[in-house]
Amino acid sequence: MFHHLSTYSVGLRWYPASDAAAAGSELGRTVVVISTKGKFMKSAFANLLLLLAFCTITAPVSTSAATKKSADLEAAIADTTRNADNATRDIYRHPYETLTFWGLKPNMTVIEIAPGGAYWTEILAPYAKATGGHYIGQMPDETNPKIPEAARKNITMFKARYADEAKFGKVAWVDWQPGTGRPLGPPNSADMVICARYMHDYMWTKGAVENVLKDVYAVLKPGGILAIEQHRADPRKQVQDAHDGYINTDFMIAALTEAGFRLDAKSEVNANPKDTKDYPLGVWTLPPTSARTKPPYMLEWSGRPSESLLKDPAFYKAIGESDRMTLRFRKPG
Repeated sequence: MFHHLSTYSVGLRWYPASDAAAAGSELGRTVVVISTKGKFMKSAFANLLLLLAFCTITAPVSTSAATKKSADLEAAIADTTRNADNATRDIYRHPYETLTFWGLKPNMTVIEIAPGGAYWTEILAPYAKATGGHYIGQMPDETNPKIPEAARKNITMFKARYADEAKFGKVAWVDWQPGTGRPLGPPNSADMVICARYMHDYMWTKGAVENVLKDVYAVLKPGGILAIEQHRADPRKQVQDAHDGYINTDFMIAALTEAGFRLDAKSEVNANPKDTKDYPLGVWTLPPTSARTKPPYMLEWSGRPSESLLKDPAFYKAIGESDRMTLRFRKPG
């Protein structure tokens, strides 16, 4: 099965790569401070009465809604029909924390760029079905005559896995090609766009990042969310065009800010201090790719360590998946 199907303005590209997909938050805590004209009320009894009144009025509605939403998401994550390899990666991807941090809610239209190995598809599609939402994945059109036969079969198989509307709802696929005038969707139609572990790939093609962000901005509703998870180069500087897969956080924020987005929040849910980010085969040295020879999609960079320096696979397995920034941006409005 393929891992990535990627489209660029230069045409279709098909290759195996690390899963492009993950970010987290703390839920359910509300702290209330009651004051009058900037000064705390002196009467503890008055404070208590007001607080009890507040909780009595608001708590049942708030708690019920939060419980319903979390139950649907937890059920999608716990589904035993998920791909076993994907489910095993939950310890690194933190799906519940990541999605709640990004702001996933019922009734949302969510577009995922480059679903890759379907890590997020398996969770987002049934969640959307259960909560009145809509999942849309970026995927090439298998009827395109330019697509190799092997890729055509893989695309068809991939889409067939999510054709059960009773479980996944009506999943839609968009054959989006940034920079070609083919949109990601109707203007102002999406509540959230997810780009997980894939922005480095766009940096390999001149102008692709700008074209991607322009199309994402156009498809999002005012106030809509651009959810980013990306291998993080910090504290060192990123290599030329992120050829090793790692990007500096400041670079990412600057690029999205220039495109018109507003940084809403950061999370360390996908941080991994064990990741030294200095591997002969870039981020693909680590799981899940665990490369032992140079992947065909990997580009060279100055100062790349010799492959003779590769350590035993168990060494990289102990590190786990990469250290990643997890960011939430919004389209103003």
